[in-house]
Amino acid sequence: MLVAAGLFALRIWSDELTEIALVPDTEFVEQDPLAQNAYQDPDMWFSRPGKGVANDPARWQPAFAAPEEGALPAASASATPTASPSATASPATTAPPASSATPAPGAAVGEPPRFAVFFVHPTSFYDSRAWNASLDDSESQNRARLMVRGMASAFNQAAEIWVPRYRQATFGAFITVDPAGTQAIDAAYRDISQAFDFFVDSIPADMPIVLVGHSQGAYHVTRLLQDKVAGSPLQARVAMAYPIGWPISIEHDLPSLALPACATPDQSGCVFSYASFAEPAEPGQFLRRYAELPGMDGQPRGESPILCVNPLTGTLNGDAPAAANLGTLVPDDELTTGELVPAALGARCGTNGLLLIGSPPDLGRYVLPGNNYHVYDIPLFWANLQADVARRVRNFTGVGPVAGNRPSPRS
Repeated sequence: MLVAAGLFALRIWSDELTEIALVPDTEFVEQDPLAQNAYQDPDMWFSRPGKGVANDPARWQPAFAAPEEGALPAASASATPTASPSATASPATTAPPASSATPAPGAAVGEPPRFAVFFVHPTSFYDSRAWNASLDDSESQNRARLMVRGMASAFNQAAEIWVPRYRQATFGAFITVDPAGTQAIDAAYRDISQAFDFFVDSIPADMPIVLVGHSQGAYHVTRLLQDKVAGSPLQARVAMAYPIGWPISIEHDLPSLALPACATPDQSGCVFSYASFAEPAEPGQFLRRYAELPGMDGQPRGESPILCVNPLTGTLNGDAPAAANLGTLVPDDELTTGELVPAALGARCGTNGLLLIGSPPDLGRYVLPGNNYHVYDIPLFWANLQADVARRVRNFTGVGPVAGNRPSPRS
């Protein structure tokens, strides 16, 4: 009851109480560096080659809903969304029947070429007693595994999927101006940087790379693009980047990421990002935080345009009806299973750079205040993303209908 009362209060006074509840009031304590060979240990990865399908959450494949169950209801008018930043769908391990949905524009056909995915999971640690999660924290690790299953699985056509465990920054680090928050985020990134180096050294030297992350994970992906990819020989191997659920300024962030925005559905070697809101959208807190944070060029982002690539069209600032949605991953109430529902909802990029999905669909308890569907960014368009990455990597390698669009390293 106390938890429910607290969540209700967060919904009403979300800005102030969220910070009080989730931002640590302790000093930042620098983490000891991981051992140089830490990521040689298979246990440091949620997913990686050799785990086996049964033990690899990213290899899960959801089933399609039966036709009579395919309707996705709107959220109840009397329902009160909570502010819980919890996990997304925790899918089951059942094989899907073939989908009868109409393919989205430019959908991939046939087997994709071999490629490797490096996926960084979103925040699963919400404790206000520490700035960074311990790898021994079972609650955050179990929640992260659920997130990997519901999100990284959309990219499961890859020959290799690598998902590192890392000492993530707590949720509160992203909603405070306390310098300790930045220190915690930087500390988490150092683990990701180390894992990425091991990933690159471990995959075949000629295998295309796809970088994917959600929320905190998307932020770390943008850092990797800036620090490890831009201007390096590795840039020519990055087939795609999907930093989803983290607002990217076209003016102050994108020029630092080595790759252009995805403007067409067949383009490869580009950045694909969006943040989902139902309507009426109330993104006040989201946009305020975006404006407060400096861009990757060190300049204030202010009201600069936010990158929005529509996952239903694969185009910059696109607009598409529900018929173009190949399958939304809908979880059950306990987030222990989920199934794909075709044609569940459409999407359009609004003038403020947010992805608008129409009336609030009923996906469960984890919709954030303001009709923010952040937790469901990837599940909303699960099947389209699966088709999108296969199509773009095929084009990147030159075996698709459109020649690859490989970027050249910058001098």
